[in-house]
Amino acid sequence: MQFTEPLKPATLIRRYKRFLADLCLPDGRILTVHCPNSGSMKTCSEPGSPVYYSRSANPGRTYPHTLEMVASEGTWVGINTGRSNTIVAEALLRGSITEIAPVESLKKEVRTSTGNRLDLVALSNGVDTYIEVKNCTYVEDRCALFPDAVTARGTKHLQELTRLVRDGRRAVIFFLIQRLDADRFAPAGKIDPLYAETLSTAQSVGVEVLAYQASVSPTAIDIVRPLPLDVPPSL
Repeated sequence: MQFTEPLKPATLIRRYKRFLADLCLPDGRILTVHCPNSGSMKTCSEPGSPVYYSRSANPGRTYPHTLEMVASEGTWVGINTGRSNTIVAEALLRGSITEIAPVESLKKEVRTSTGNRLDLVALSNGVDTYIEVKNCTYVEDRCALFPDAVTARGTKHLQELTRLVRDGRRAVIFFLIQRLDADRFAPAGKIDPLYAETLSTAQSVGVEVLAYQASVSPTAIDIVRPLPLDVPPSL
């Protein structure tokens, strides 16, 4: 995914109220921007970190600028969850996700049952694959972890994927790791044990768990490789 407009550099002062961040611009001015990430942003929201931000073309936005990435431990971390589906969709269409290839067509934001929508449905080899994408920015000891905060919504998505598999459909939970300083993926059971157990259950019934790493830079974000999984078996 290429950024259509050049991003601008700044320094993070603080992230607060979940969806706001104050930045210090190179000329010393303070700018409040939208922070499009509902998680805690553990390991990628340290005050003083270099950041890049974009400007929206929508004149009606209260905060026209958007935080896009934060530098953490020498690597750029893509924190804008609003871009995750586009990054994964582009990778699917170019055949980079080998487990779901070739992709003949792709639908976004598909309703699967009352009150439930999933991010993508890919038609591959005549079979619909239901995909829920999760943006992963939390890394400890070179292990990418999800979630970084308790997520009842994320657990609900896993339960919906599980239901689809039990109904004879193909379903995938896709973890997009937007930083290069990890070499494996695991559920963050210490943060959200229910999510971790629900993920294990989903995998045991046939929900496919994929974790792919993306290279993040101020010009583009592109998926580069799959990561091995460390998902404990269901109890």
